Amino acid sequence: MLNTKIGALELRNPVMTASGTFGYGLEFEDFVDLSRLGGIIVKGTTLHPREGNPYPRMAETSGGMLNCVGLQNKGVDYFCENIYPRIRDIDTNVIVNVSGSSIDDYVECARRIGELERIPAIELNISCPNVRQGGMAFGVTCEGAAAVTKAVRQAYPKTLIVKLSPNVTDIAEIARAVEAEGADSVSLINTLMGMAIDAERRKKILSIGTGGLSGPAVKPVALRMVYQVAQAVKIPVVGLGGITTATDAIEFLLAGASAVEIGTANFLDPAVTVKVVEGIEAYLQRHGFHSVQEIIGTLE
Repeated sequence: MLNTKIGALELRNPVMTASGTFGYGLEFEDFVDLSRLGGIIVKGTTLHPREGNPYPRMAETSGGMLNCVGLQNKGVDYFCENIYPRIRDIDTNVIVNVSGSSIDDYVECARRIGELERIPAIELNISCPNVRQGGMAFGVTCEGAAAVTKAVRQAYPKTLIVKLSPNVTDIAEIARAVEAEGADSVSLINTLMGMAIDAERRKKILSIGTGGLSGPAVKPVALRMVYQVAQAVKIPVVGLGGITTATDAIEFLLAGASAVEIGTANFLDPAVTVKVVEGIEAYLQRHGFHSVQEIIGTLE
């Protein structure tokens, strides 16, 4: 009833976890039966180790949170040697979010992940600043998004999901650009750029001033963008942004998403993903549907 597909990737249900909010999955084993999820997207991995940004790098906001963690991780070699052996036997799709500061970095990181037998897909984070082009994110221009997607596609043979930035003028145009270069799917939205200020101290709250806004506050924007992109491309769309309930997830499916990711809500309720799976199933039964495929993209 709940099965769905992202390219060649088969999911037992449309609920996955968003990168950076679920660790490597093992951290949530005490709260969630991981085999009940459609997939786990592990935290961002880069070619070289990254320290991330200085603290403070998280701030609560009305209806969400800001973060400027800065892709802190120990690098792809550490992941392959130390993390992968511990997560390879998790009974669901384990997907690695790949980031980089140059196209060469993306390609080499993706190539190494591609050699891991039990990792069936990567999610390409193109919201990273391109250090060779003055710091502008790859994903904010069609040319940048297409270039990194094309290069990774040539090096990576498995399912390629490209995660789109909402901080653009026309996200559908970007989606078409990565589709044309071989993306199997697009996921959206990544965080919206935001800021928090401490009025009493007259200072910025986050160490670098700005950060990515996530949580319920971004859901209307995410829904609109998912709907637009689903109309613009033929490849499957993965929707995320502010999903906290099964109803939220169903709205994304109706808007055209073939699957969803749950992020910030994991911090509030570590078992939210399974509750959403159960809620989607109950919705389908209540309305007499036999498959989740029957509601995807059926918004009137």
